[in-house]
Amino acid sequence: MKPQVKEHNAETGQEVIRDMTEAELAEYEAFQAAAAQAVEDAKAAEIAKEAAQAKLAALGLTVDDLRALGL
Repeated sequence: MKPQVKEHNAETGQEVIRDMTEAELAEYEAFQAAAAQAVEDAKAAEIAKEAAQAKLAALGLTVDDLRALGL
């Protein structure tokens, strides 16, 4: 079963629910894939940030220390 689209005619107030066209479905799937990739990228960035902060902590440094050094 394809995802459906609800169309509303503002002039008549009529609503129609129909299956997505192939083009709409492709756009929807591309959007979903991009959204999933953005979530994965954000998770990876957070993991990298936490790893960098752990390395700094192991060296006895903070983010503020790096800022003071101009890094």
